[in-house]
Amino acid sequence: MAAGLTAYRSGLAAEDAVWRHYARRGYALAARRWRSKAGEIDLITRKDGMVIFTEVKHARDFATAAARLGPRQLGRIVRSAEAYLADEPRALDTVARIDVALVDGSGRIEIIENATAA
Repeated sequence: MAAGLTAYRSGLAAEDAVWRHYARRGYALAARRWRSKAGEIDLITRKDGMVIFTEVKHARDFATAAARLGPRQLGRIVRSAEAYLADEPRALDTVARIDVALVDGSGRIEIIENATAA
């Protein structure tokens, strides 16, 4: 149980660090841990008319963090983003992207913008 609590707190700390990273770059926070029937999105921010959905992954190194995001989870994030956008004034015509934020054991952050682009 202690290990689970530690992992939970580490995840929250990683999300806080990523949010601060975006805030320093002029992004506005729209939601944290937003939930839909499809799943949860860690951070939703806005900048220059765009909605940015961010999945945060934390591990001892960037490669391990990246490996924790599989195709199934990415699909869940896409479905959740679509659910969020359905309530936007322009709905699915809203300019949006999905980022993946990797946080390593020393707190360094690497953002993969538009992670679902082919």
